[in-house]
Amino acid sequence: MLNRVTLIGRLGKDPEVRRLETGAAVAKFTMATSESYKDKDGNKVDTTEWHNVVIWRTQAEIAEKYLKKGMLVYVEGKLTYREYTDKDNVKKYFTEIVANNFQMLERREGGGAGSFPSASDEPAFSNRSGSGSSVPEPAGVMGDVGEPPVTDDLPF
Repeated sequence: MLNRVTLIGRLGKDPEVRRLETGAAVAKFTMATSESYKDKDGNKVDTTEWHNVVIWRTQAEIAEKYLKKGMLVYVEGKLTYREYTDKDNVKKYFTEIVANNFQMLERREGGGAGSFPSASDEPAFSNRSGSGSSVPEPAGVMGDVGEPPVTDDLPF
């Protein structure tokens, strides 16, 4: 069985990071993905989906340091569902992506030296055991880290 989510989108806000009693960091942020299509009358329709993303431990600390609202980010993880009962005894449901990999697809605005992790920081972006590599690049989406992402007319 497989539970895998891959998203490329923009951060809706800076990551909110908190630390648990154990010292583990957890970062949460929203991420928007968009697509365009033409309706039956030929009018362009833009749709945006919002996703809740959670990142743990070292990657949460990296997210806190480098991710900013509006940045284009690649996220890979699994889909999870949570529920809880609020103080008014109403059940609340959450759908989240628990990320195990992420990659910044662009530099921070006004970025120069020091605005992007160095190559020595890169392995921290991947949580794959035994692998020191970063997240693989989705074909046709990411250029070299120093270049802006390649765009095309595909609706996804």
